[in-house]
Amino acid sequence: MCYRVFGEHTGLRVSEVILGTGNFGTRWGHGSTPDASSKILDAYADAGGNFLDTADSYQFGESEEILGRLLQGRRDEFVLATKFTQRADPSAGILVTGNSRKAMVSSVEQSLRRLNTDHIDLLWAHYSDGVTPVEELLRGFDDLARAGKILYAGLSDFPAWRVARAATIAEIRGTLPIAALQFEHSLVERTAEAELVQAGKALGLGLAAWSPLGGGVLTGKYRDGATGRAQGFGGKVFQPENSTQRTAILDEVIAVAKEVGATPGEVAIAWVAAQGVTPIIGPRSVEQLQSNLAALAVDLSPEQLSRLDAVSAPAQVFPYTLLDDPDNQQRITGGQLARFDRPTVPVA
Repeated sequence: MCYRVFGEHTGLRVSEVILGTGNFGTRWGHGSTPDASSKILDAYADAGGNFLDTADSYQFGESEEILGRLLQGRRDEFVLATKFTQRADPSAGILVTGNSRKAMVSSVEQSLRRLNTDHIDLLWAHYSDGVTPVEELLRGFDDLARAGKILYAGLSDFPAWRVARAATIAEIRGTLPIAALQFEHSLVERTAEAELVQAGKALGLGLAAWSPLGGGVLTGKYRDGATGRAQGFGGKVFQPENSTQRTAILDEVIAVAKEVGATPGEVAIAWVAAQGVTPIIGPRSVEQLQSNLAALAVDLSPEQLSRLDAVSAPAQVFPYTLLDDPDNQQRITGGQLARFDRPTVPVA
């Protein structure tokens, strides 16, 4: 496995694939036992993986507890990321859930105990609560960093305009930067490209994509009667094959997989990686892990990427329906659009 610097605001050298550990544990009624989780982590590390992603709420805290035991004696071999917002205890009250500074501090203290560590490498706000000002988030992140309890901060599943505001305020004030951005991204869920991917690239954030397999639908296994996440999580975090476009996407993924001698799931993960985004995989077994990691060896040609892009293209939204219109592009380039070498990275 190769390594890359995670975004422009860290010196973290991370592996090409992030191991998501939402399946570490069985308190949700669906997941991996501690022994199976240990084997997955060992196999991931043996392959060169060094980036772990969990959350206080995963398996009602069991994911963090398992990691806390498994990382003893090798904590510094991994970038350990966790999240706050939902809380491990599903009955937690209104004061310790959401994005408030109180909820953040309380959650981090609990996570540190479960993870059996004195610091979290990357703390994500799990998703926006819609009411906590970004100034409060930034102050909380900065204070935790000054206390040595977190090293980096990131936003997961936030609207792009809130991400941009937070990153800008942190930059102006010289506080702990927003270093990373996490969102759902796959061939069957590309709406993040309208704003989040562009914002993340323009702001120099490390980008992480969860559910690159669309909850497993892009493996094709549900066509063969498998249940998996479609039923295991009550149908949550799952993108069903429920439209003619999604059927066409899966057909194309299967066709490309046959051409390159890979599985459909490997092609789906390789496509996400080709977008400049780091995929987060969430296997429940070593076999699933090995299949996910095999995507790193899949070399999709420009023609194959173009076919996958075309069949999965999301509907454009305003203002891009106007901004990307060829006539308007010609007007703002003085009729020289064909001769204009546009930058590949969006500008902020």
